[in-house]
Amino acid sequence: MFSKTGKQELYEHIKRSVLTLDLKPGSDLDEVVLSQQYGISRTPLRDVFRQLAGEGYLEIRNNKGACVAPMSHQTLRDFFLVAPMIYAAIGRLAANNATAAQIESLKEAQQGFRKAKDEKHPDDLVYCNDRFHAIMGEMANNVYLMPSLRRLLIDHARIGQTFYRPKDKGMFERLETAADQHDEFIALIEKGDEDGVAALVEKHWALSRNHIEMFITPQSLPLEFNQLP
Repeated sequence: MFSKTGKQELYEHIKRSVLTLDLKPGSDLDEVVLSQQYGISRTPLRDVFRQLAGEGYLEIRNNKGACVAPMSHQTLRDFFLVAPMIYAAIGRLAANNATAAQIESLKEAQQGFRKAKDEKHPDDLVYCNDRFHAIMGEMANNVYLMPSLRRLLIDHARIGQTFYRPKDKGMFERLETAADQHDEFIALIEKGDEDGVAALVEKHWALSRNHIEMFITPQSLPLEFNQLP
């Protein structure tokens, strides 16, 4: 087995850090620090930045270097608007095109997701969930959908991480439901059940959407001031 190069390690570090919000949306990346930390020169470092920018994790600004892809109210609006359509299309194509090797990779990602859930490791949960749905994108094998899916998954991970509440008992019930739905995805894809996958996508999306909306929409203040806490 080959050891990872500094360039590969940097790529994986930035990708994971963006997904888990260790690198905040819009934050600048320090080329000098990263070059020293990973033992690579500016040229391969900038190659990594360009690759990650092409995948939607970073933005490269003229004369200002690279920053983490920002998020805004418009991002959130666009996310809710198109996510169910893209996820459904990906799911249908995955059921039609998945290879045996890809299904095994999906099962491995699911094992990682369940392990992270059981051990309550939020960063690993985010990363394994991202990997699970990215593999479904690879199964779909559509050059038009993949760029959109990559960006959706990045922002889905970041939005979900924003509203992660480890003391919320309901959160772990939702995670258990999500894990069960992942198992269902695998079974349906193995059978090539396109309609079944599409129907499950709708349920899976609703689970995630409802969790996010729970924290985005606050409870109204009481009409009577004397009822204020």
